[in-house]
Amino acid sequence: MKRSPFIFSDDNKRYHTLNFYNKTHYGRKVYKAVIDCGLTCPNIDGTKGNGGCIFCDGGSGYFTHGEADIPEQLRLEKERICGKYGESARFIAYFQANSNTYAPAGRLRNIYYSVLKQPNVCGISIGTRADCLSDDIMELLAELNTHTNLTVELGMQSCHDSTIKLINRCYSHEEFCEGFNRLKTSGIRTCIHIINGLPHETPEMMIKTAEEASRLAPDAVKLQMLHVIKGTVLADMYAKNEFELLTREDYIDIIAMQLELLPPETVIERITGDGDKSKLIAPIWSADKIAVLGGIDKKLAWLDTWQGRKYVKKA
Repeated sequence: MKRSPFIFSDDNKRYHTLNFYNKTHYGRKVYKAVIDCGLTCPNIDGTKGNGGCIFCDGGSGYFTHGEADIPEQLRLEKERICGKYGESARFIAYFQANSNTYAPAGRLRNIYYSVLKQPNVCGISIGTRADCLSDDIMELLAELNTHTNLTVELGMQSCHDSTIKLINRCYSHEEFCEGFNRLKTSGIRTCIHIINGLPHETPEMMIKTAEEASRLAPDAVKLQMLHVIKGTVLADMYAKNEFELLTREDYIDIIAMQLELLPPETVIERITGDGDKSKLIAPIWSADKIAVLGGIDKKLAWLDTWQGRKYVKKA
């Protein structure tokens, strides 16, 4: 495959990969050390809803060592990462499971700063909801941002309130934008999550979500296919044939169109998803990550297009 014409690339990729960002930002490869700090979510504990979003399976902490305390989780992750990549490997402490700003600021301060003291940690990534960013939490994040490489990840999933209601997210897209803008105004690197293939969404709706992401101009985006996981509300809906999933070809086509709309500076931290394969019901094709990634590369090359080719910066 010929070398990409895309400026944020040093290989054949036609989109701004996390690998390229890490090499240019840190001067080396950097890895994610996943952590479960034992928090919950307002959409799980009854504050706003119960059971989480319809696709939620335990707060997405698939790869964490949640049974251990945080220092032990970090030790296990360091052992895993350094065992594969050498003792000099550096990693981002990734608070992945549930909503990781959903606790008193004092408790969060202790959690975040305890991680920064650990060897090999060069940054923190915090997964949370846009409605869990109170004033005191924002003050803590702004302070943390002066001490480390901080990223906050927010689940947008879709910009369509009809879909947001269906998936039981329990807050509107307008509220999402308010939370996102608070982070952006504070200069905090922000990554938003988008899910393609949500029930009853058309390809045009998914493209509209990418257009909205383009308007927001986040620092990073995670794109993925909807996973139907055992034990979720979504699994029950799927068993009743209440919606259809995208084919791999459809997903690749949609990704190509979404990438064209996104700002070239926006890092694509994920372009297909990982899930617990032992619990994955569908689509089975999503488990073949190499085939999906290769298909995206081939599609972009065949179309001779790249991330941001149709991006228009908003005034």
